Formats: sequence, structure tokens, C-alpha cells
Amino acid sequence: MTTAAPATTAADAAPGTARTTPVRRMLALGRTETTLLLRNRTALFMALAMPPVMIVGLRGILEAQAGSHPGIDLHATLVNGVAGLILMMVVYYNLTGSFVARRGELVLKRLRTGEASDVEILAGTALPSVVLALLQCALLGGAAAVLMGLPMPVNPLLMIIGLTLAIALLGALAAVTSSFTKTVESAGLTTMPLMLLAQFGSGLLIPLETMPQPIAAACKTLPTTPAFQLLRLGWFGTDDADPATDFLGTWSQGAFHLMLGVLWTATAFWAAHRWFRWEPRR
Repeated sequence: MTTAAPATTAADAAPGTARTTPVRRMLALGRTETTLLLRNRTALFMALAMPPVMIVGLRGILEAQAGSHPGIDLHATLVNGVAGLILMMVVYYNLTGSFVARRGELVLKRLRTGEASDVEILAGTALPSVVLALLQCALLGGAAAVLMGLPMPVNPLLMIIGLTLAIALLGALAAVTSSFTKTVESAGLTTMPLMLLAQFGSGLLIPLETMPQPIAAACKTLPTTPAFQLLRLGWFGTDDADPATDFLGTWSQGAFHLMLGVLWTATAFWAAHRWFRWEPRR
């Protein structure tokens, strides 16, 4: 009399074929996206070479404004402006092009047939741009502290929150923008409205304190302004609307920016979920 052999699972038969974790799937997608980014010379140039160029150009612009507005903190405005421009270029602009390119190549459509969830696919695609932006912001902060003699951050936690909100918001807005961007070449046009709005309305090129009060108040409600204001408030203890304060004081000054930033980020995520397209239109 014989007995049936016990059934073996796929994991027992081949341990190496066990289901992967979400983190491993995102890292795998991130490695692939990093390889593609390194091969794209235009995108790589925009991500690496533009920040030093922006520092030189923005310094000249802010020095001209400081001449007519002596109260401007040139170094604080310069660091905050360049950090914002890095995030706009590396996260928003580059990521919009990446989403459009992967959609046109049907990569996104094919990935959805595998184990990875929609969130994992989008996060994995965004990973290289996010890491690159964080590295550049860290280098900027270190260089500014050494070369400009800037003080230590008043509230590092608030800086991290502002940086997190900025990356999440811009990543979601990149997904939304990609939904009506047909080609990678046209991404330069479709991203331009938000790029200009952030540069001139969120205090990156024109400090808010130099604007008339009604205009400055309106600009503070723009989608990208709260996160950038939190970055400045966390480092320098003021967003120039109030006198500089200490660690505890930055929380009360930043409450409005924090609530508005969370609201805009949640809205951007809803819009990305609603309108993001996974394959080209027929």
C-alpha cells in the first residue's frame, strides 16, 4: 500500500521564487529607473548642472532686489530659493517626463499585470528623482552653512516636514500633469505654468516680503508656497512675516502653512488618483 506524497508549495520547491515585498519591488523599479535616467543625457544635465547655474543666476536677481529692500536676508532667501528650484526641476519636471515616457513605452501598463500595486509602481518610478533631489538639497545646505556661515536650523523637524510635503505634492502634481502631456518633448510646455507660478509666486525668485501685502497674502495660498515656507521657517526661524523665533515659536508660525500644505497635498493625490493615465490614448 502506498501513500500519496505531500503536495509542495511553490515556495517550498523554489525558495528563491517566494513573493517579494513592496519595498523590494519599489527598489527594483527604482534601480531600473536610475539606469534609464543615467542614459538620458538631457534629463541628467537638467538634474545635475542646473542647480549651480541657478545659484549664480538667482544670487544676481536677489542682490538687485536687496538693494531696494534692505530688510531682505539675502542668504536665507537664496538658499530657500535654490532648494525650491531644485525640487521643482528634479522632482516635478523630471518626473513628469518619466511618467510620460514610461506610459508611451507601455511600461506602466505591463507593470500593472505583475505583483506591484499602483502606488508601488509610481513610487518606484519617482525614487531616483526623489533621492537625487534630497542629495542636492543636502549638499546645498552643507555648502551654505560652510561658505555663508549660516546658523544651524532652528527646527530641523519642521524642515523635514516641509521637505516631505514638497516632494509628495510635486510628485502627485507630476502625475497629474503627465495625464495631459502627450510626449516627453511637450513636457516642457505642460509643466511651464506651475514652474512659473512657483518661481514668481512662491518666493523662489521674488521674495514675498517685497510684494504688496494683498499679493503676498494671495501667493501664500498657492499650492507650492506652504512647503517652501516651512523649509525656510524650520531653518531660519521665520518666514519673514513675523520676527525670528525659537523652536516652539516656529510651530505656531508654521501652523497655517502646515495645514494648507497638507490640504494641497491631499488634493493633488486625489487628482492623481482620478486622472492619471496608465497607457496612451487610442
